[in-house]
Amino acid sequence: MNFEELTQHFVLIVVLGCLVIGYIIKHASFLKRIPNNDIPVILAIVGALTNGFVGGFTMENVIYGAFMGLTSTGLHQAFTRFVEGTKETSE
Repeated sequence: MNFEELTQHFVLIVVLGCLVIGYIIKHASFLKRIPNNDIPVILAIVGALTNGFVGGFTMENVIYGAFMGLTSTGLHQAFTRFVEGTKETSE
C-alpha cells in the first residue's frame, strides 16, 4: 500500500474527534469502569462511524475510519510517552 493513497482518505477531524473521545473516556470519573484495553476498540468503532458520516458509508470509508480511530490511540500513547519520558526498568 502506498502512503499517498492513505493520505487521500485521512480526515483530520475524525482523528481529533477520536482523540478527544479517548481522552474523555480515560479521564472522566464516571467512565472509570471502562477498562483501558477497551478504549482502542471503542475508538475504532467511533472512527468508523464518524468517517462514514463524513465521507459516506462505503466499506472503504468505514475501514479507513476504524484505522483513524486506532491511530488516535497511538498518537495519544506517543505523546504521553514523549511528555512523561520512557519508564524503562532495568533488571
